[in-house]
Amino acid sequence: MRFAIEEAKKNPAYPFGAVVVHEASGEVRGRGVNMSIENSMYHGEVVAMNDCVARYGNRGWQECTLYTTGEPCSMCTSAMVWAGIPRIVWASSMNTIKAAGINQIELSVIEVVERSKSFYRPEALVAGVLAAETDRMLLHRERDG
Repeated sequence: MRFAIEEAKKNPAYPFGAVVVHEASGEVRGRGVNMSIENSMYHGEVVAMNDCVARYGNRGWQECTLYTTGEPCSMCTSAMVWAGIPRIVWASSMNTIKAAGINQIELSVIEVVERSKSFYRPEALVAGVLAAETDRMLLHRERDG
């Protein structure tokens, strides 16, 4: 999660960072920070997944864990489901993200996973890792305009 937090610090207005980590080696295979100002789909998780694909190809997801500083939105969770990433770890909750003034589609990670259960059964969904730190980043973020 520390690597995801370092990525998040690169965007003080929308501090959402993510990393894709290979479980066996501990190697960070993909890094990303929210770049939605360039493209509305470039959330930190998607950027990290795209970085991983650029470096390793679109394979090996089952050997990885995705760490992210905020509860993934339904779009990002769906991308992880389609890739088959078996472990998703996040820090701040959707409620904290909303309290920071950032709009959310109110569909939780758990709900997206539940609706995907016919083909996706993750090993772990872990919430709240280092949330006190990421909550501070979100609640004291630089506001636009």
